[in-house]
Amino acid sequence: MLSVWFRVIRVRFLLASVIAVSVGLALNWWQNSAINLFDAGLTFAGVMALHASVDLLNDFWDFKRGIDTETTRTKMSGGTGVLPEGLLQPSSVYRAGIVFLIIGTIIGGYFVVTDGIIIAIILGFAILSIYFYSTKIVDSGLGEFFVAVKGSMIVIGTFFIQSGQISFESILAGIVVGSLSSLVLFIASFPDHDADKSKGRKTLVIAVGKKTGSKLFWIFPLVSYLAIIVGVSTNLFPVYSLISFLSIPLMIKSGIGLQKNYDSIDQLVPYMSSTLMFGRITGVLFVVGFLIDSIT
Repeated sequence: MLSVWFRVIRVRFLLASVIAVSVGLALNWWQNSAINLFDAGLTFAGVMALHASVDLLNDFWDFKRGIDTETTRTKMSGGTGVLPEGLLQPSSVYRAGIVFLIIGTIIGGYFVVTDGIIIAIILGFAILSIYFYSTKIVDSGLGEFFVAVKGSMIVIGTFFIQSGQISFESILAGIVVGSLSSLVLFIASFPDHDADKSKGRKTLVIAVGKKTGSKLFWIFPLVSYLAIIVGVSTNLFPVYSLISFLSIPLMIKSGIGLQKNYDSIDQLVPYMSSTLMFGRITGVLFVVGFLIDSIT
């Protein structure tokens, strides 16, 4: 049963939030040579709880709306399959999503008390976007935008908790992470295009069409890479941040693969996987860049 819960929470996708928090911590360490371990641990716990919440609620609503019964499920898209297979009750998944949302809110509330209004704003945005993500937000075509903002806010919030300030560096680092997170959601929406559209959902791919959407792939990594270049060229990031560009071959492979196979689910799966890997590797290398400069 535990393995079923890990499946519906999509544990392997939680790494995106781990990387986002790690970027905020690494940036603070690079600038201030200090980390409050207690606050860092609580930040990881709170962000992971909120991430688990949005995944659980997403599975619940996609099942209730009949989307998951229409999609062709892959390891990268189409939901977890837990509810269509009857492995858990929808009410149990919904309650678990709310419990994780409450846990994340309580932890965030602690930081509101200790760090003030900035965290309250970030937390308020997180709570509303998580609860309404799978209904109002995705239906309005803003899913990719909100995921990008969410990733950015995790970095900014983590840095603020540690340093007590919001800097241009943290915003720029947030853009790097947010764009990478949004890219993974973007490519995963291609196989779900028909099912999403039939149920009234509006993703970016639905709005522009698969062929045009495949060409938009390049915008997401370009934004991340440009943010890193701006940071390095203005001395806001260490020059070692440029090691993030080692992921370029993986980006090229994924982008070309999408453009050639955007209309074939089976042939697209490897490129969805490589896109996920690209985002993770780029994020990890970005963190490593700060750490290398801190110890040299």
